[in-house]
Amino acid sequence: MTVSKIIQSILAIKNTKDTVIAILGLDSVSTITDLIEYQSVSKSRLTVKIFCAIDEHIEQLFASKACRDMLQTRPQTQLVAIEGCQRVKLNQGALIIDFHLGHYEQQLRQIPVNSTHLIAHWICAAAINLHCIEETLFWQMAKHSNDSCDCLISDELPVDIQQKLCKLSQLVGFSGLNSSNTDNVPLMERQALRAQQLSQQAPYPIHAANSADEIAVIGGGIACASLVLSLAERHQKMTVFCEDSDLALAASGNRQGAIYPLLTPDNNTLSQYFQQAYLFSLHRLTSLANQNHAIDFDLCGVLHTGHDERSRKRVQKIINGHHWCADIAHAVTPLQSSELAGVDIDEAGIFYPLGGWVAPQDLAKASFNQARRLSDVSIHLNSQITALEKSDAGWFLVRDQQRLGPYKTVVVANGKSLTQFEQTKHLQVTGFRGQVSHAPTRAKLSKLSTVLCANGYMTPMNNALHCLGASYVKDAPNLDYSPQEQVDNLHKIQESYLGKDWNRDIDISKHSARVGVRMVTRDHAPMMGPVPDLEAIMALYDKHQLTPESKKFWQSKAGPVHNGLYLLGGLGSRGLSSGLLAAEALASQICGEAMPISTDFIALLNPNRMWMRKLLKGKALDIS
Repeated sequence: MTVSKIIQSILAIKNTKDTVIAILGLDSVSTITDLIEYQSVSKSRLTVKIFCAIDEHIEQLFASKACRDMLQTRPQTQLVAIEGCQRVKLNQGALIIDFHLGHYEQQLRQIPVNSTHLIAHWICAAAINLHCIEETLFWQMAKHSNDSCDCLISDELPVDIQQKLCKLSQLVGFSGLNSSNTDNVPLMERQALRAQQLSQQAPYPIHAANSADEIAVIGGGIACASLVLSLAERHQKMTVFCEDSDLALAASGNRQGAIYPLLTPDNNTLSQYFQQAYLFSLHRLTSLANQNHAIDFDLCGVLHTGHDERSRKRVQKIINGHHWCADIAHAVTPLQSSELAGVDIDEAGIFYPLGGWVAPQDLAKASFNQARRLSDVSIHLNSQITALEKSDAGWFLVRDQQRLGPYKTVVVANGKSLTQFEQTKHLQVTGFRGQVSHAPTRAKLSKLSTVLCANGYMTPMNNALHCLGASYVKDAPNLDYSPQEQVDNLHKIQESYLGKDWNRDIDISKHSARVGVRMVTRDHAPMMGPVPDLEAIMALYDKHQLTPESKKFWQSKAGPVHNGLYLLGGLGSRGLSSGLLAAEALASQICGEAMPISTDFIALLNPNRMWMRKLLKGKALDIS
């Protein structure tokens, strides 16, 4: 059978609710098209994990007219041939497709172990990369599979390859579609592999919610909105508590925000995360727009240039330090910069062709509105939660001396107020004031056709205004309008592109601006996951510190957390690029599903990482 017919036969079987199917190889775009159609007819939620080697076949497939035609008519954005997982959500979130790109076994080793949402069916497609077929690969496949998982092989493969795949699948205990495996030895082996990885994941814990009861979410900006949408796609009931008089009034209320990845010369873990997250943000944005939500945005690209000798060297170091996929970033000459921008730039730099700008408040409100279409979501404005109290029954939220709850699951996603609670006050995240200036468009400015990023940034016009900025003031005493920061924002753009007539047209004299606070972590990665229990960590630290034995202890010890309490925040100045995937990953974690991020990314985002990195190295903790 072809892959499409195999999938159709799987979905025809009863009791296929919340099924997880994995495929080695992607033959054609029609496989994806068929998946969309099959799932829309069936009433089950379906997750499909497609493993593809990055080769000429997949690059041609992603670039093909058939793929692009499908992308234009479906609520998703462009797929990019870079290593890692790219998640696409279709059919109101009921169909999830995770494209795991790279060497099959390496990708499988990076997937976090999940004991409740395991793979039920494996399919070996005709496009399978034969160089990856080894016994060790099949054991990794088995590790992520349930005990009754079957492995189905396309009859379009050569007979000898079919026989080899069949032998390997039997070795690790896979069964056929209508048969069951009775050999307990392979099952014990895969359970041992699973336990081994769970031990390795222990310092950065992954916790599913203990109850499917109503979830309380504290916040109202882009982090909260993205999480609520991801949870609503899983039909969770939620109550949102927002301290402001409307949604997305704080840092998410800017008129325009840029979407582009944070890259590093060595393409480290942070850089890799930002690429995956940036692509998911683009998918989310275009998906919501295609569902008729009103969102001002323009994926006009982002042009990143230097503004002095040091920054020019930094830009060149980034673009030359790694072989970037051209759809992610590519170098541009001074002439090309001017052509892309529509105004005279005359600086070499980096162009992010898929990026652009979006109105964050529009995106946040669209996410909330879509969530309310899909699930039971109630929103309480002017509701400032001042404390969280744990009881045997769950968490109580304190508001105006009232105790609301109890809730079995609570998520803190309230931006600048992230550290206001006793349970979160020690998190290593800092507020930075940012003033964004508004300038009316003029004849020369109106020609600007891409987002500029140098010493400051500037956006193409929207509603006859350009945004430029932004200031960056740590622990600012107030959020009042600052005339000095307004002038500084102008000077940043003018000094980035000296001697240009178009930037002399920028008029900030009307004192139009917006001030907000972004919460920034030391390593510039968001925070996502269970809230760490610092008191419990310190109690263990008093007994296990600064010895070789203590390092071993922390390497296998599950990081202590507050059960039922989660966190999403610290998005910094690029939350539109980093936050939406973090929200999707947290929703997956809460619901006990497969997460769209690697074990490295979980360690990168976990709220306890600043302390755990030191403990794992046997270094002293300094909690101030």
